[in-house]
Amino acid sequence: AGYSLFQARNIIIGPIVIIHSPQNGSTLSESFISIEGMAKNISRISLNDRPIFINERGKFKETLLLSYGYNIMTIKAEDKFGRKTKKTLELVYK
Repeated sequence: AGYSLFQARNIIIGPIVIIHSPQNGSTLSESFISIEGMAKNISRISLNDRPIFINERGKFKETLLLSYGYNIMTIKAEDKFGRKTKKTLELVYK
């Protein structure tokens, strides 16, 4: 029973999204940035409602052009059971 629970932990936990860079709340001096992170237990993922792709290890890397001032990016993920998660990244471009 313990082994079965251990193997089923990814199904129980649901989708996970981790943003490695840039850090939330960062002030940046370059308008062209790269958003990097990792996603686990997902069937779909999007950045600002645009689908993005992950590699076989679950890593993603997307480049964006920031507008001057305050920028908000939203990463949404969903697993095959319909459970959802959302991460918001707020950046300032000066």
